[in-house]
Amino acid sequence: MKQKARLPVKSGYSVFMPTVFQGTMLACYENDYPVVFPSELEAQREIADNQLTRIQQFLDGERDFDDAIVTDEFVLPVKVWPDKSITTEHGRIYGKQA
Repeated sequence: MKQKARLPVKSGYSVFMPTVFQGTMLACYENDYPVVFPSELEAQREIADNQLTRIQQFLDGERDFDDAIVTDEFVLPVKVWPDKSITTEHGRIYGKQA
């Protein structure tokens, strides 16, 4: 008897950031699950909104200038699975945050 292949529920875009020890990591979670945006533009707007928050924190004296103006976040296309986990085009899986 053949098993049916597990298919993704949908496609979307998520925001990631590089780390030294863990490689590429997901930058946005909501209710402990990866945040998936329906379009690349919406994911890019999330990065811009985060950047504006950091700049405002600098203006309020809560953050250093260099920390406020530098962002290393980027957008990747993802597949969303029935358990709300996501995979990148390179096959890396991101699931519920522990």
